[in-house]
Amino acid sequence: MKIGNFDLNTDGTFIIAELSANHGKEISIAKETIKAAKEIGANAIKLQTYTAETLTLNCEHNEFIVKGGTLWDNRKLFDLYQEAHLPWEWHQELFEYAREIGLDIFSTPFDKTAVDFLEQFNPSAYKIASFEITDYELIRYTASKMKPIIISTGIATIDEIQDAVEICREAGNHNIILLKCTSSYPAPLEDANLKTIPNLAQTFGVISGFSDHTLGVTAPTVAVALGARVIEKHFMLDKSVGGPDCEFSLNKNEFAQMIQVIRDTEKLLGKVNYKMTSSKEKSRCFSRSLYTSKNIKKGEKFTEENIKSVRPANGMHPKHLNTVLTKNAKNNIPKHTPLSFELMDSKEL
Repeated sequence: MKIGNFDLNTDGTFIIAELSANHGKEISIAKETIKAAKEIGANAIKLQTYTAETLTLNCEHNEFIVKGGTLWDNRKLFDLYQEAHLPWEWHQELFEYAREIGLDIFSTPFDKTAVDFLEQFNPSAYKIASFEITDYELIRYTASKMKPIIISTGIATIDEIQDAVEICREAGNHNIILLKCTSSYPAPLEDANLKTIPNLAQTFGVISGFSDHTLGVTAPTVAVALGARVIEKHFMLDKSVGGPDCEFSLNKNEFAQMIQVIRDTEKLLGKVNYKMTSSKEKSRCFSRSLYTSKNIKKGEKFTEENIKSVRPANGMHPKHLNTVLTKNAKNNIPKHTPLSFELMDSKEL
């Protein structure tokens, strides 16, 4: 599967810098953030396309007030989304700018009107947010655009995940990526359950990855080690930008560190390989081999008292020890001589 020019089968981990609300209500900050994402080696910048009206109702009822120990407790949903949303009139300039500097760009639509709006920019993929995984019609409509579809599974039951995957396939879209996600902001490490990542791929026959809301860079690194092929994390220029997502976003230096650690992890994982490399061959000189540990006279029996398995590897392989113990010395052999079959009488005892 490809997202833009990035091949998920050959090009490593696809790293998404999530702009989200980290734009400070200024398009210049959004563009500087896109530029920074490119500079540090992210593979894509992701926007979120919604308005307060497409997400919720402008309602004062208690159920429309955030509560439950979040960063946004006691705020009205409508007001929170009004503050956080990225103006739709910015999209064209941001898409054009990202492509101009060679950075992939796509977005998360939160309703059908957002999908229709984004289609004019021909995004390389679409993302379904964690809380929208239960909006089956949104998933069906988005999947019908036949772009790779990335779905966060944060609040979903396993049945809802299965439903989402089947909806995409029924629409003829088989380019599905499921992201393990903990929908807490920030997410506690003990709730990450990263072992779910390989299980998502195995259970649903898709590519799996990780949408991270933990603090720091440990979780995405472990996720890659467990097989995540897509990593998404909130990104901002620096904390001075502020905003609703500031507390669980990485700044430029932190995100750059995460990318470096992920790329190092990819190198460490490598591939299954038992071949004798040049470095392994070179190091074999320090492995063990059989040497004489005492002077041995012609005809004398080889024993565990006069030969030893020691470093370096100039003598016979230690696997021949039991065979050697059935032999006599062909000639006088001084101590500290590497053993070979040429030094042994051909007949056994």
